[in-house]
Amino acid sequence: MLSGEIQIRVRYAETDRMGLLHHANYLVYFEQARTELLRSCGAAYKEMEDQGFYLVIAKIEIKYKSPAHYDDILTIRTIVTRTTPIRIEHKYEVFREGKLICEGATTLACVDREGKLQAMPGWLIAMK
Repeated sequence: MLSGEIQIRVRYAETDRMGLLHHANYLVYFEQARTELLRSCGAAYKEMEDQGFYLVIAKIEIKYKSPAHYDDILTIRTIVTRTTPIRIEHKYEVFREGKLICEGATTLACVDREGKLQAMPGWLIAMK
């Protein structure tokens, strides 16, 4: 399975009054990790979109185990778990100092410029 890791430092603006990473920012981190995984394979979302292929979130799940704090360095592991002609599924694991603090999963669907489902480019389906 295709996988990759990135590191992100929790910025002050991403925290709540308690100094904890706001739950919604995990979604932003997942997107950044997914984008970097694609980039590590020599491709980019911008190129796909320029060709008329758009990946939209169809489903997302997050399980929070332990909070992240301001200035923590997090490692986000992204794994492609399944591909179909029109969907791609990812699993995410967020670690702080080697401890798993969050797990997530997304299903993305490929649509055209009008938002109608379409087959993903063959090279993307082949990345497993």
